[in-house]
Amino acid sequence: MSMTQVYQWCSWFKDGRTSLQDEPRSGRPNTARIDELIKVDRRVKLREISLKLDIPKTNVYEIVHDKLGYRKVSARWVPKMLSNEHKRQRVEISQILLHRCQQKGDETVNVGPGGDHRARNKHLKHLITGDETWLHLSTPETKSDSMTWKHQSSLVTKKFKVQQTATKVMAAVFWDSRGMILLDILPKGESVNADRYFEAIDRLRHAVRRKRPGLLRSGVVLQHDNATPYTAKRTK
Repeated sequence: MSMTQVYQWCSWFKDGRTSLQDEPRSGRPNTARIDELIKVDRRVKLREISLKLDIPKTNVYEIVHDKLGYRKVSARWVPKMLSNEHKRQRVEISQILLHRCQQKGDETVNVGPGGDHRARNKHLKHLITGDETWLHLSTPETKSDSMTWKHQSSLVTKKFKVQQTATKVMAAVFWDSRGMILLDILPKGESVNADRYFEAIDRLRHAVRRKRPGLLRSGVVLQHDNATPYTAKRTK
């Protein structure tokens, strides 16, 4: 029994109550009333339910979690709201990529020093993805990164909160199924435009020739989004 219930019973005894049995209830059971309140307002708080129905908060918690099986969760963030046309285009592109993979088929490649083999799709072998990102020059250690094992008698270590540095640089990154091929860091203050991306593509060609011998001759499929620098006439 919770302390809230103890105080409630003490109050009843002071008012002259002598029976330890629950008094006959009038109206609908609390479980149904709470369930109805939650269905009307999915963001209602336990405290609000307790005040509205005149039920101890501990009882409300038990009904909501144990009897009704509710749990409060946050909404899942998504990058953007897609229209039906955007969804249709994504499905269409996914089907095209899947068809290409099925057309090319798989090949057997060696992985690891033990000579193990695995299947790798031939289309993915030719696919190189490019994107741009900000790189912070100093990223502070997170709280979880600084976790250490300790005994019950050990002192708790302290860590000063450090803000992430505002100094950052823009970088163009290119990678394939085997790893990164090129990390092209732009000079401070510059952003990616058509001319700068054209230069990055030229550096990518040299990096592919050095790190993926023979891939240029067999063909490369470059994948990137439709940002202006990537779709400019010079880039194409």
